[in-house]
Amino acid sequence: MKLVIKRTYHPSGTNGQLYINEALQCNTIELPWLNNKPQLSCIPEGEYEIKKRFSIKFGDHLILINVKDRSYILIHPANNAKKELRGCIAPVTTLTAPGQGSSSKKAFNALIQVVYPVLKNKKLFIKICSNN
Repeated sequence: MKLVIKRTYHPSGTNGQLYINEALQCNTIELPWLNNKPQLSCIPEGEYEIKKRFSIKFGDHLILINVKDRSYILIHPANNAKKELRGCIAPVTTLTAPGQGSSSKKAFNALIQVVYPVLKNKKLFIKICSNN
């Protein structure tokens, strides 16, 4: 399984499209690029292993492993990057503005329905790149 997020950067937030095996799965929102500043910036482009994770705050979600100079970069539901994210990635059904979207829980639930079964048997990686 191949996961790719293709990003478009804006001063107030980062929007993306998440593809699974080259088919659009959902849109994504993130904080703007601010030189990888922890809790203020989206993470650098690159390829990262993802794993299943659970916390009281988010329940079941995903975590990206070995992000340079960062920790606890998660994929979890959120509809407003500036208000709800600290460097993480949120799947959304519809993009409404830079760093904002709607129906995140719906998009997230659809994503984990596809990803979790694969994670039971093998490692999974996500590539994050520019849309240009």
